[in-house]
Amino acid sequence: MAHKIKAPTFPESVADGEIAVWHKQEGEAVARDELLVEIETDKVVMEVVAPEDGVITKIYAAEGDTIESEQLLADLEVGASASAGAAPAAAAEAAPAAADESAAEPLLGPAARQLVEEHKLDPAQITGTGKGGRVTKEDVLNHLKAAPKAEAKPAPAPAPAPTPAAAAPAAQPSGERVEKRVPMTRMRARIAQRLLQASQETAMLTTFNEVNMAPVMELRRKYKDQFEKTHNGTRLGFMGLFVKACCEALKRFPEVNASIDGNDVVYHGYQDIGVAVSTEGGLVVPVIRDADFMSVADVEAAIRDLGLKARDNKLSIDEMTGGTFTVTNGGVFGSLMSTPILNPPQTGILGMHKIQERPMAVNGEVVILPMMYLALSYDHRLIDGKTAVQFLVAVKDLIEDPARILLQL
Repeated sequence: MAHKIKAPTFPESVADGEIAVWHKQEGEAVARDELLVEIETDKVVMEVVAPEDGVITKIYAAEGDTIESEQLLADLEVGASASAGAAPAAAAEAAPAAADESAAEPLLGPAARQLVEEHKLDPAQITGTGKGGRVTKEDVLNHLKAAPKAEAKPAPAPAPAPTPAAAAPAAQPSGERVEKRVPMTRMRARIAQRLLQASQETAMLTTFNEVNMAPVMELRRKYKDQFEKTHNGTRLGFMGLFVKACCEALKRFPEVNASIDGNDVVYHGYQDIGVAVSTEGGLVVPVIRDADFMSVADVEAAIRDLGLKARDNKLSIDEMTGGTFTVTNGGVFGSLMSTPILNPPQTGILGMHKIQERPMAVNGEVVILPMMYLALSYDHRLIDGKTAVQFLVAVKDLIEDPARILLQL
């Protein structure tokens, strides 16, 4: 029995996707729930798994192809064995194989062909690892990585240089001036588009303040072991306290929690906080829904789960959309101060930074305190400077006296 493998149903915010990697080829046996193909969209990488045991008999979309929602990807012969499924696949490949032998040129996937043309490579020099010797996108990238090493092996072209000193400069640039051109991923291109949109379509401004982290550091030192034991392994971090502090400040200054829709201002009566997470594919912002009704432990657990999903490309579209305010922590990478960029249509984003001991004047005396710079970027079209400064001061006061978060003072 044949089964049609189709692309998932894309949400309205995702127009199309691109075939990133096929993990199975024609004629290969697959098991139920085994990963078949990864589809890269503007926001997330979506996975398509096998619905039943069987054999892939036909693939309709190659790596690099752009596909639409519910488009046919492959045929699966349910219950067939690899030997049975390989027969039609081998027959289908017999004619192309013969043509390849006569033409002495390997098969190229669409993405691989684009890279070959861009870099003006000889396909015959690239070893194909795909089905029937097909050259995949990864094969071309691996060939490009190995190219500098291959170029360094041959001796320099013979020249009438009488001394070794004259030959040395000719060989020097071969291993130091390497360039590599790779296509931008859809997610990276989407991130670039949104960042450019934010800088061009908003009146973005940033205000700064600094916060004494000694109280929350002492709170964490005192209760972290008991907190982790009580809440089933959830660790007490700073991000949970900052998210709760932002929720309380957003209630006091609803403009920072609002968004602009055309000529209208949309005031949100809830706090859905986006938390920026860095992944290999780029920066993503999963959203914690109704964070104002969650405890610090619930927020910390949600951040941990979303972070793990982000790193494994397991985030769903629903977990990536929405959000009324964003918190980002560049301090984990050592950033001392920065100006975070807005995440439209949101009108505010809080940037946390590295905790660093600095001499501070306290009651006329110099005291060494662990300080953190805070940055609030906001859309000046909606938020006045006074409101932005007061919001940031409110966050500062709540962090410097964590009991205020519990008592909502």
